[in-house]
Amino acid sequence: MKHIEVVAAAIVHNHSLLATRRGYGPWSGWWEFPGGKVEPGEAHTDALRRELLEELALDVQIDRQVGTIDYDYPEFHLTMHLYLCRPLGTPTLLEHSAASWLHADELDSVQWLPADLAILDKIKQLLEIW
Repeated sequence: MKHIEVVAAAIVHNHSLLATRRGYGPWSGWWEFPGGKVEPGEAHTDALRRELLEELALDVQIDRQVGTIDYDYPEFHLTMHLYLCRPLGTPTLLEHSAASWLHADELDSVQWLPADLAILDKIKQLLEIW
């Protein structure tokens, strides 16, 4: 099975999480943490900054890693490294079809990608203190 390694950002501002909706591919319309693939030899934090600039024209302060999720999709195995970040500016949608700032009690109102859903409870707890 093909293995894909990605980095993703839990971008938090004013006790809200930035969720983005995929605008392409077989999972189009599903919500996710923004981010993307790690290039060979690329540090996770460098990959995350690059992906967020490409997807959202957004620079972030990366505070810490929240966790790593391994998930088997039908076509591939995903390893996702999730980092807690603060935005340094306003996001601009360059690849996603929508974005929304969600409070902890609103996180279940969107359809999350399965791998992202696996760590959502931990994010809810973090939103309470951030």
